[in-house]
Amino acid sequence: MCDYPACTPGIMPHQVLGAPCDNTTYYVFGVDDSVVPPGAQPGRLMFCGSPRRYQPRWFRSPPMAGVKEENTECQNYQNYVAQAPDGLFLVCYPHDGIMSWIRADT
Repeated sequence: MCDYPACTPGIMPHQVLGAPCDNTTYYVFGVDDSVVPPGAQPGRLMFCGSPRRYQPRWFRSPPMAGVKEENTECQNYQNYVAQAPDGLFLVCYPHDGIMSWIRADT
């Protein structure tokens, strides 16, 4: 698996914070056109989300843990987000006494 945004497939370039987006379930990550030093890294990481079922738009992303498997443990990643191998948007969240990667689009 991949532990960082840099090795996560499908991150969309040229996105704008607060602008409309169209998919809150699969391949939801994007970056803006800013440059982050050192080494001219890609811009700010964002995700496509829908607050209270309003029109989806780009939001600043919580810390991202790369590519992870849905329903696996994520003990050291509480409140991080990730992407499943099929592109599903995941969040590390406690439930039933364990921390695990669950769907983040619900």
